[in-house]
Amino acid sequence: HLRSTIIGEAVCRILEYTGSKVHRVNHVGDWGTQFGMLIQYLKEEYPDFHGNVPNITDLTSFYKNAKSRFDERPEFKKVSQLNVVKLQAGDEECREIWQVLCDVSRKEFEKVYNRLDITVEECGESFYNDKIAPVIDEFIERNMCSVEDGGAKCVFVPKFKVPLMLQKSDGGYGYDSTDMAAIKYRLDVLKASQIVYITDFTQADHFEMVFAAARKIGWVDDESGHRLDHIGFGTVQGEDGKRFKTRSGDTVRLVDLLDEAVSRMEASLNERAAEGKANITPDEVHATASAMGYGAVKYFDLRRNPTSSYKFSYDAMLDTKGNTAIYLLYAHARLESIVSKGKADHDVDVDVLIKDGKAKIVLAHKSERNLGLHLQFFADCIEETLKDLFPYHICDFLYALSIAASEFATQCKVLGSPEMESRLLLCRATAITMRRCFDLLGIRHVMRI
Repeated sequence: HLRSTIIGEAVCRILEYTGSKVHRVNHVGDWGTQFGMLIQYLKEEYPDFHGNVPNITDLTSFYKNAKSRFDERPEFKKVSQLNVVKLQAGDEECREIWQVLCDVSRKEFEKVYNRLDITVEECGESFYNDKIAPVIDEFIERNMCSVEDGGAKCVFVPKFKVPLMLQKSDGGYGYDSTDMAAIKYRLDVLKASQIVYITDFTQADHFEMVFAAARKIGWVDDESGHRLDHIGFGTVQGEDGKRFKTRSGDTVRLVDLLDEAVSRMEASLNERAAEGKANITPDEVHATASAMGYGAVKYFDLRRNPTSSYKFSYDAMLDTKGNTAIYLLYAHARLESIVSKGKADHDVDVDVLIKDGKAKIVLAHKSERNLGLHLQFFADCIEETLKDLFPYHICDFLYALSIAASEFATQCKVLGSPEMESRLLLCRATAITMRRCFDLLGIRHVMRI
């Protein structure tokens, strides 16, 4: 869930920055077929779980072993499917095991969210369980729900031959049921004027049907300003162009991926320090490497149209040249370094100039004018982003701004020049704008590297 987490955080920050009240809903899959499978596996592997709660820290292995048994043993599969119905009906034992599994998962999620500065409100599928039956009743009352052979309750929408299944023939609920209850809750209770769904692109048709059904029954009124968006993202691929996996063919754990990015960045910073090029102390290396490593992973994803797939590459994302977070963070630190030297070596403090109302910037040189014009594009960039909510617009702006700043710093002497005050202020204005962009993308900036 790397992409939904990273893209979702950026979209939330952008909407909050522009004045929206945002519910950062983490719609965790805590209620479907997989939980029936996990419940049965835990019952069989830990029969004394009532008095001895198992220590399941390796969730990946636990899930893999359960899935293997589910695929290989028809009897296990059948009992697992029945467990889903029992869970949804409130069976006490199933609920107890379900709670254990959710608690373990939540602890693991929180570790990653804290590392990546992600803020979410967990509101999983289970939350909507008691809201599904009234939704089905509403569709039936409006003669918009048909009962198919076997007893499944379905809603047909324009353009699609396959219906939304609000209730399965065995009485259980699936994604369709939950998502219809969720969209009604978000519109009626949360009073959402805009709902943004961020999932992989394969669910595009599903959400188009959910939106169509919500319009059909009258929950959504496009004329009164309701807006429904689905951002469908592509897959993360390995160097071979296939879905990104470990050498053994397993799914890559996000924690391992983040650790590797930080480890490589730490090695790079230590190398710079050994060469006398670093402006940070040995004690600051790990925190700086973490900010840059996590930022590199995020930016490598956010800098492209989310609908496209991409090949994951540590070398590409940690490159100090080109359109990477590393290049941008270095560019930002360079500007702040110039400002710091202005104060230390020339006794020009931009903060004092601003405080005393003496902040006057003169754009005489062509590279100064170019940088000034790029800074003016910030508002346009935000307006453009609000149209489709794709964070890559901000990445494009940030990269172009950094190039303009680099040209300015190369072509215009700042320290010790007659224009020093004006140019130091221009450096600071650019750094402030860059920090705002980093913040919107969920990337920690660093003042020194």
